[in-house]
Amino acid sequence: MRNQEFETRLARFGGELRELYLDLYHGNTQAYDSFISMLRGSHEARAEALRALDGKRAANPGWYAGNGLLGMLLYVKAFARTLNGVRERLDYLEDCGVNYLHLMPLLESPEGRSDGGYAVSDFRRVQPELGTMDDLAALAEECHRRGITVCLDFVMNHTSEDHAWARAARAGDAEAQSRYFFYDSWDIPREFEKTVPQVFPTTAPGNFSWCGEAGKVVMTTFYPYQWDLNYANPTVFNDMTENMLFLCNQGVDVIRLDAVPYIWKEQGTNCRNLPQVHTLVRMMRLACEIVCPGTLLLGEVVMEPSRVVPYFGSVDRPECHLLYNVTTMASTWHTVATKDTRLLKHQLRQVFSLPKEYTFLNYLRCHDDIGWGLDYDFLGRFGMGEVSHKKFLNDYLTGKWAGSPARGELYNDDPRLGDARLCGTTASLCGIEAARYERDEAKLEWALRLDLMLHAYVFTLSGIPVLYSGDEVAQENDYGYHHDPLKADDSRWLHRGDMNWDAADLRKDPDTPEGRLFQGLRRLEKIRGAHGVFAGGEEVRLIETGDDSLLGILRSGGEEKLAALFNFAETERTAAVDEPGEYTDLLTGAKINKSAVAIPSGGFVWMLCNCAEKKD
Repeated sequence: MRNQEFETRLARFGGELRELYLDLYHGNTQAYDSFISMLRGSHEARAEALRALDGKRAANPGWYAGNGLLGMLLYVKAFARTLNGVRERLDYLEDCGVNYLHLMPLLESPEGRSDGGYAVSDFRRVQPELGTMDDLAALAEECHRRGITVCLDFVMNHTSEDHAWARAARAGDAEAQSRYFFYDSWDIPREFEKTVPQVFPTTAPGNFSWCGEAGKVVMTTFYPYQWDLNYANPTVFNDMTENMLFLCNQGVDVIRLDAVPYIWKEQGTNCRNLPQVHTLVRMMRLACEIVCPGTLLLGEVVMEPSRVVPYFGSVDRPECHLLYNVTTMASTWHTVATKDTRLLKHQLRQVFSLPKEYTFLNYLRCHDDIGWGLDYDFLGRFGMGEVSHKKFLNDYLTGKWAGSPARGELYNDDPRLGDARLCGTTASLCGIEAARYERDEAKLEWALRLDLMLHAYVFTLSGIPVLYSGDEVAQENDYGYHHDPLKADDSRWLHRGDMNWDAADLRKDPDTPEGRLFQGLRRLEKIRGAHGVFAGGEEVRLIETGDDSLLGILRSGGEEKLAALFNFAETERTAAVDEPGEYTDLLTGAKINKSAVAIPSGGFVWMLCNCAEKKD
């Protein structure tokens, strides 16, 4: 039965896989045969319970695209110290309504040279302080028992310089060196540098590093201790795909393809989003369809929409199941600072016009910084220049702007280009930290309202909403990283602090900020899960409010319509909703006069129209 299952899937997907593979790797049938043998072995190693889950999900291919998933992203060490600690805290995650758990990088990586776990030295071992691979499998098994989907990062662009392949390359092994980009002199690297942008120009300038042990130059796009893999070598693709499938066989349901646009390099290009990248991702999708069809691929493409959307692939040849709605996230914080929704509306029109089959992950904050990759051609229409506007956004959200309640810090500040990025927790950026420090109840009330409004807005978008661990209880910035020599140079640790379990213990107390936010979020989550109008596949468009401080979104599907209004202004606003039907406030149950809807400063309104009632 198991062999028949594999052969049936291979017959279905193997023709395209063979065509793509042999075209990319110049007819190398030996490498292709080895790849298929690896797929067969990976399928044979897949546990019966996981194969049963594959079958269940294959029977409902849109299982992840409705309104039933709520995600949380966390670092194992910060949240519960170990994988077993996370398993012991699953009751808390269920209490949060979370059924999609994203575990940040946890594979073995060298301390102090890991970029937060993104420099992997062994793809088959968990970082020892976090536990073992058996612990990961046990956690995934318990998550599945509770109906929780598990996501894990797969760092595919590079390895740590301590990886076995890299150690062999440093020792002069020619085969190991062929897995990376090694050059005898700086001549070719200098040619690359003419067209390849720098990722971290202030903290890790350039795209190459000198390897003294090998006496050669090696490509290091991100940091000198992260060596770029050469996917033009089929052995690299075969072995890395096997590593990915190994993680799937531990029970990982969602593979986050880290830095996927960078994985193919060609001299004379910018080494970003090249056509071969899409071939590789499509082949990885096919490998999953054959071995573990219940697995989802999540592409990490932190770029403008025109670069992001192609990673969904096409209807006939899909690539990633999920992508991050990154530009919308950045545009949201732009709107918090400016109180002007025009850019956000411009961005959302593009998202809403995409095929409804596309599923995004929507979020306010994550482990990373906020980069201001906004549409500056559009902003230029309103007199907003790129450098000056980035400075304003950073000044406002770090609290330097007069009257700003936000508290954040800059990351990779480049004063020459004005290109700094921003760090901070949702609570601190909304003003909760400043209000509590100042003991200003009015400011605290407003900040909590803004925090809840922003989450309601994320829940209104189609896709999977993802919370960053601690945001559910208004966790503030952790400035302690400044005193840790291993973290002090990376301000992203500002929002990567340890989970505040004292704050979590207050989540049921409505007289505390933690309890007010937690219970408010839970209420929104339950409402979202109970109404099909929030599901993916529904019609979504903007509502014209006539006020640049107000954002209006209309969702419609089946017998329900939802009109959602969000007020980014510092004062109460009133809006008229010119949409047919009678509306009820989803939070209070009260009838709403749609011709004069009052929205408090930093607040929102969810209005539901039951079209079936009107027909009756």
